[in-house]
Amino acid sequence: MTERYLSMTEVAERLGITKGALARYRLPEPDVVVGKARGWREDTIDQWNAQRPGRGVGGGRPRKNKTE
Repeated sequence: MTERYLSMTEVAERLGITKGALARYRLPEPDVVVGKARGWREDTIDQWNAQRPGRGVGGGRPRKNKTE
């Protein structure tokens, strides 16, 4: 059986984001590198995505406290 690897474009599609947004993510190490092209197995991306923190975790500027 032939092993299938996802390209950056396919990873972005699988996650439902743009390729530009994906470029800002810290991806796991690729499962294969051919020349300059990186590839990931579907299960590698699925496991990595399941372990990522949820939206809004650990980022951004704190809210201003309103004094009354």
